[in-house]
Amino acid sequence: MTQNLTVLAVNWQKYLNMVDWDRLAMTILEKVLLLILFSILFVILRKIGKDAINHFFKRYRAKYENTVTEKRIKTFHTLTMNVLIYCLWFFWIYSILSTIGVPVGTLVASAGIFSLAIGLGAQGFVTDIVSGFFILLERQIEVGEYVQIGTIKGTVTAVGLRTTQVVGDDGTLNFIPNRTITTIANMSRNNMTAMIQVGIFPEVPNYPDIIGDPKIIGTISLPDGKLVVQVNITTKNGAQYEISHSFLALYLTELNQAGIELPASPTMVGQPNVK
Repeated sequence: MTQNLTVLAVNWQKYLNMVDWDRLAMTILEKVLLLILFSILFVILRKIGKDAINHFFKRYRAKYENTVTEKRIKTFHTLTMNVLIYCLWFFWIYSILSTIGVPVGTLVASAGIFSLAIGLGAQGFVTDIVSGFFILLERQIEVGEYVQIGTIKGTVTAVGLRTTQVVGDDGTLNFIPNRTITTIANMSRNNMTAMIQVGIFPEVPNYPDIIGDPKIIGTISLPDGKLVVQVNITTKNGAQYEISHSFLALYLTELNQAGIELPASPTMVGQPNVK
């Protein structure tokens, strides 16, 4: 047993003596320095790229301020920034793997790795990009527009290669994968209708955002079985919610002051004065 341990120790010593430790240390140091250099270069290029893109689009947007074209420019601004970040990350990862000796080109070209990438989600990534491309090509949405995508309703803040960002009415930032977007309700393109549903309505005041006479739809049945009188008011784009809330508050206030009892409702202004 002792003899075997002695032979093993001698063999290990022989192997250790065969290693060029100075060269190994220099190689490791060289790799570490290259990794640090590529990381610093990545940060610098990202900073320069973002500043250049922001400067370019800021000057370009100034020519079309407060116009429909400005929203289109904002959309391409966020998209260009998105493409820059993806490209920089790709080249940084490629440089890091190449530096540590990983044959990236061979791996990418091999069918096995390609199939593995598809299985890990590359197919979904490609679908996101294609869907995003058609959303932009058909101008379905622009940055700054108020939309509803599925059950999410809010303002578009960015349209990227993979996701579309929508800030909800409560401030929630929603990241929606482009491949899941099947129906978009864009509420920033046409004049909208503010719908008010109350039992009785007073005389309509004069509001500058109202561009048409109120249309009395009449008595309708709600999904919960309640009967209401519905009034539709055509407003300027974006003003429908303010008009709806303002008129509903006015109606309820007038009804309360008149002592008219209303059915139980989750939306009330004050308490009715029952006589």
